[in-house]
Amino acid sequence: MSKILTEVLRANRNYRSDFDKADLPMPPGRQFAILTCMDARLDPAKYAGLAEGDAHVIRNAGGRASDDAIRSLVISYKLLGTREWFVIHHTDCGMETFTSEIMTELLNSSLKTASVDADGWHDCCEGPGSTEGKYINWLTIKDQAISVTEDVIRIKSHPLVPSDIPVYGYIYDVKTGGLIEVPTATEAGQAT
Repeated sequence: MSKILTEVLRANRNYRSDFDKADLPMPPGRQFAILTCMDARLDPAKYAGLAEGDAHVIRNAGGRASDDAIRSLVISYKLLGTREWFVIHHTDCGMETFTSEIMTELLNSSLKTASVDADGWHDCCEGPGSTEGKYINWLTIKDQAISVTEDVIRIKSHPLVPSDIPVYGYIYDVKTGGLIEVPTATEAGQAT
C-alpha cells in the first residue's frame, strides 16, 4: 500500500469517528455554486466561508467553463436549486504556462510527466505518445480577467442556462487570499 493511500485511509477513519453530517439534505443549503480551479492552493471552503452542505463546488484545470462544468452547473440549478453561480480563476495558474499546441506536442512525445524550467516545457521520456491530445480544447489561459469574462459569457449564452441566474466573475489571489472582482465578467453575468 502506498504512503499516500495509507494517509488518506487513516484520515478517513479519523473523520468517520465523529461524523455527524448524515442528515444533510442533497440540495446545497446556501443555494449557490462555484466553478473554480483544481489548484491545491485554493480552498473554496475557506475563501468563501463554506461548511459541508452549503454550496456546490465544481473544479477543473483552470476553473474553465468546459462542457462538463456547464453540465454540472445546469444540474446544480435544475435538480438541486442553486440560484447564483461564481466563476473563480486565480493568479499564478498553471494553465497560463502552456498552450494547446505545447500540450499536444508533449503528449505526442510521451504520456509521462513533463517538466518546466526557464526554457519552457520539456518531456522526460521518449514514446510512446498519443495523438489523441490534439482533439481536446485544453482551455489554456493567456489573461485571467479575459478568461473569467469568456467563461461567464460562455455560461450565460448556453441554451440550457436560464437568464435569471447571475454569474459573478472573480480572481483569487494566491498571495493574499483575496477575491478580486472582474467587473466585465460580473456585468456580462447579470441576471435578466
